[in-house]
Amino acid sequence: MNYQSKEDFLSHVKNKFPNENEFHQAVEEVVGSIWDTIQKNKNFIDGNILDRIVTPERVIIFRVPWLDDNGNVHVNIGYRIQFNSAIGPYKGGLRFHPSVNLGILKFLAFEQIFKNSLTGLSMGGGKGGSDFDPKGKSDNEIMKFCQSFMTELSKHIGHNSDVPAGDIGVGGREIGYMFGQYKRIKNEFTGVLTGKKTDWGGSLIRPEATGYGAVYFVEEMLKTRNESISGKVATISGSGNVAQFACEKLIHLGAKPVTLSDSSGYILDSEGITLEKLEFVKELKEKRSARISEYAKKYNVEFFEGKTPWEVKCDIALPCATQNELNDKDAQILTSNGCFVVAEGANMPSTTEAVQHFIKEKILFGPGKAANAGGVAVSGIEMSQNSTRMPLTSEEVDNLLKGIMTRIHATCVQYGNKGDFINYVDGANIGGFVRVAGSMIDQGIV
Repeated sequence: MNYQSKEDFLSHVKNKFPNENEFHQAVEEVVGSIWDTIQKNKNFIDGNILDRIVTPERVIIFRVPWLDDNGNVHVNIGYRIQFNSAIGPYKGGLRFHPSVNLGILKFLAFEQIFKNSLTGLSMGGGKGGSDFDPKGKSDNEIMKFCQSFMTELSKHIGHNSDVPAGDIGVGGREIGYMFGQYKRIKNEFTGVLTGKKTDWGGSLIRPEATGYGAVYFVEEMLKTRNESISGKVATISGSGNVAQFACEKLIHLGAKPVTLSDSSGYILDSEGITLEKLEFVKELKEKRSARISEYAKKYNVEFFEGKTPWEVKCDIALPCATQNELNDKDAQILTSNGCFVVAEGANMPSTTEAVQHFIKEKILFGPGKAANAGGVAVSGIEMSQNSTRMPLTSEEVDNLLKGIMTRIHATCVQYGNKGDFINYVDGANIGGFVRVAGSMIDQGIV
């Protein structure tokens, strides 16, 4: 179908998929970038690529019953969105969090299509999870839930069809329980999940990959203005895996990270977070009930309850917590305070209005599908290691990761260069889209 305008198409999407606000936001951002590219390509119009690329190939929803330690029966909802397999098996994480619903997972899976495409690896887009909350649960309860979840999910995944990974609420422990259950059911040891521990098929540098990759992307953006990351002041939101390793890589490269946060507020360490202090954060976050405010008490720094760190003066901002955490007002404060680099470590952490402000101000803005692609890139490298049964060293993986982030940046520049300004949103969306859309055309109406 040849839609008359972007607005016409977006209205169609909202009517077809009602009450999925995050998904609508993701589609609007991508379509805003790729509209002209589609209009110039008769094959894309004749093949109705727009309708096909916003419609998942498969949506799986199932119940997950499990017993708590007191023998009580609980029931959660499990999901797997197998969105697009044009360039490879579905690839994307599993999220366990009370906020999980169909609209959020569809937005994440849709973003994953283009993120995975940008890496240059053979990975399609998918996402899944459950409204189960791991917080406050015993190891035994989490094991029972993971086993029940995988009992159903195992019918729909495989190392050549769909390879899930971790996400919010799903770390090495949960991946281990699910991998064990899959192996038990299928009686095979394959690379069906990534994010595994290194003793049984995981890749070195995988925990660090998303945070490291975001900082490598910042390095490349700064080079376009003949700037160095050394000496720059950085604010970071979140204090989990991505935030920790983004902080670590910034320190390695001579920058000064000054904030970390969680849902209760943020800490401001004006002297700079050091590797020693960061080690305390890593130990702190291993305790599921711990809060970042404990850092403030230990190191006698300020804690701002109920606030986000975007009011702090900085050169670089890295939102690494969750979707829509940085709004238009935050964006205005950041740029008025001199921030000129923003790279999204989380998935869609900036609202549409915030992104528009960053682009209007022509700052260096790296959207999540480009800036945080390091995690899935190393997941793809883990898949390769599983297939060959040949593990790589930390140095080898890190070099591959840096090379992939450099190529992603080059793709963004290729498709987003406006002469005096690089629109990384357009660059990432168009660069990711043309590879997937071309593959869909090649493979026919499927």
